[in-house]
This record gives sequence, structure tokens and C-alpha cells, in this order.
Amino acid sequence: MRRHRTVTAVLSVVGALLTGALTTTTAQAAQPPGHTVTTAEQRRAAAFWTADRMRSATPLDLRITPGTFKDIARSKDVARSPRTTTVAPTTAAPTAFPQPGGPWTGGGAVVKTSGRVFFTFQGRTASCSGNAVTSQNASTVITAGHCVKYQGSWHTDWVFVPAYDNGSAPYGRWTATKTLTTPQWEASEDINYDVGAAVVAPLNGQKLTAVTGAQGIQFNGGYNKPMYAFGFPAASPYDGSKLIHCAGNSSKDFLFSQDHGLACNMTGGSSGGPWFTGFSEATGTGLQVSVNSFGYTFLPNRMFGPYFGNDAKTLYDRAQAS
Repeated sequence: MRRHRTVTAVLSVVGALLTGALTTTTAQAAQPPGHTVTTAEQRRAAAFWTADRMRSATPLDLRITPGTFKDIARSKDVARSPRTTTVAPTTAAPTAFPQPGGPWTGGGAVVKTSGRVFFTFQGRTASCSGNAVTSQNASTVITAGHCVKYQGSWHTDWVFVPAYDNGSAPYGRWTATKTLTTPQWEASEDINYDVGAAVVAPLNGQKLTAVTGAQGIQFNGGYNKPMYAFGFPAASPYDGSKLIHCAGNSSKDFLFSQDHGLACNMTGGSSGGPWFTGFSEATGTGLQVSVNSFGYTFLPNRMFGPYFGNDAKTLYDRAQAS
């Protein structure tokens, strides 16, 4: 989850928000090509992510200060993964609704489709979350935009580890062949379009969703619905070792973005984890309609995720056709 905590940037993005959110349209926005990963880079990434490196990866954890939508984290902020509140994770069963945050113990498909995302960011190992979705290429992962590209550069050594378990990769480490994001995120890091995707290479002769299964995905589904959010938060009080979930009735952000909002105490590292509507606790399946994206400094224990509209669909189509 992206969280800003620097108060000095309070006034910097109201104009950027209006420009990005109100004047950028799908028709106007050129579709960027994304980032293609060479075969040599894929081999490096596969060898790079040992169990120890995965355990020590720092979560991308920042907070948005009122009035700013430009991610202004400094290197030390990302490494420290700071929080201004401490909330102990609950241990309630998944059937508790609403659920502000706790380990998922219900099993089902979500255990295999969800995973941790690892990458190198500004020379440091870092982590987010992601989810395998149905796609033409059977190899598409949906995550947050800042989990593929941030502060002007694409992340390197990018891998997806479904069903991550405290350093273990029970279904393998899947290296990206291509990473993509929306044109609005790529151009100006517009928080309303903080959506990313990755196409991963086959592993041991199999494609991703043949191994993990896949979740459906929905666009333009509306606001104000019961939602389930999943991720691998790695900042205190969590440690990235387990799949965590939140559940409750979502609402549209009434402040500065056009995002969904949900009561949730997940922390840094959960960024890019899936939000589902129509989620079945019995089967662990639903339709993905957002990802964990950011939180406000002044509104603790509430997560926000971008609305999957036409631009998110275009991104998804580009990814599944790769």
C-alpha cells in the first residue's frame, strides 16, 4: 500500500489531480508500450530471489498527505516502511463480516491466485502483492501501477510468487517478460489510475494459470458494494509471511480521488493485492474490481483502490494479448 507521510507536500498536487483526473481521457491518452524484459534479465530475476532475499525485501509503504497525489517518498522512507498507527491483526474467522484485517484461513482459489510480488527498486529489494486473472495468454498478473513503475523508472528483477509462505514459493517464482501500466500512471502517477499488469514466462513448461488457477475480472462495475481485499502486508504489525484479508462494505472516496474505500488495516507490501466483488468464502473466488493502492495519513485503517474503468480494461487487454 502506498502511503505518504511527508507533510511538506501538502499543496503540491491539487492541480495535478485535476489535470490528470479531469482532463485526461481514454481517447486522448496514448497507450505506452510497457517494459519488455530480456531473456537475460529473466534468468537473473529467477536466480536472484532466494528465500532470504524474499524475507528481507522492504515493502513499498507510503501515505498520501492531504492535497498531494504525487508520490514523494524518499529512499529512507521506503526502506523503513513507516506507520503512524499500530493496530494488532485480528484472528477472527473469515466469516466475520466486516473484517478490518486478519489472516485468511478459509482456503479456496484465492490462496493460489494471490501472491507476493518482488522487484528491485532504486537498488533495493522491495515487495508488493498481485493476483493471477483469467486471460488469453494464461499468464497475466494484475497489481498496482507503482508495483511495476515508480518515480520514472520500471522496476527490475520482477517476479510473482503465488501462495507465498514465509520464504517458500510452493508454486514457483514466475518472472515477468513484460510489465505494463495505464498511460495516466506512466505519465504523471495519477492515483486514480494506479493499476499495473505483468505477463510472466512459462515455468517448467507450464503457463501460470494452469498451475495457480485464475480469478475473473470486472470493469465498470460501480461503487458501494461488499468487497474482500487480499494482500501480503509486510510492514508492522504484519511481516509479509501470510495472506491477509479485509472485508466490508466499500464506498467511493469522498475526499480527493475517485477510488473505492474500505475499512482495512493492511500495511506496506499489500499494494497490488486484489479486491473482489461477489466473493464466495466457500470457494475463494470472485471478480476482481480493484487493487490495494494507498491510504491517507489522517485516515488510518482505511484502504483505497482504483476504480477499474475503461482505462484499466485497456491495460488488461494489452497484457492478455502480449
